[in-house]
Amino acid sequence: MSRSLMASRHRWIYLGSIALLVAMLITGLLSFSQLHATDLAAQKARQLSDRLSAAGYPVPTRNQITHTLGEDGGAVCADPTGALNQAQWKEGMSNGADGPGRRPVLSDREAVQAEAIVLSVYCPDRLAAVQDRIDDLDLRDTVRT
Repeated sequence: MSRSLMASRHRWIYLGSIALLVAMLITGLLSFSQLHATDLAAQKARQLSDRLSAAGYPVPTRNQITHTLGEDGGAVCADPTGALNQAQWKEGMSNGADGPGRRPVLSDREAVQAEAIVLSVYCPDRLAAVQDRIDDLDLRDTVRT
């Protein structure tokens, strides 16, 4: 075979491969960037925004809530009473030091209740178990408003 005939065959393979990769890239980008903002997600975001506002919390935009929590609450509702989530939750209620200086602190009641508000909107069936754990904590009114 001559060099030009071989190059001609390889060119079709390269062009076909490039076209296939571009098609896969476009398909991937379209499905990844597709918004999952449905009516249910917007309704729940509106409900959460209203409840947080009524409780006196600073409220993120509804667009942020919709994209973060979606329709089902995302990571917040995945396993709120699991050991890892509880450990991370209690870690957030420490003084922030590392090693032997780490101490639990008396967390503010309102700061901890914010998660209960989110759960009441997105996964009310899991709220009772988390509320039991919140009730077991020694919470105070430590943040002055």
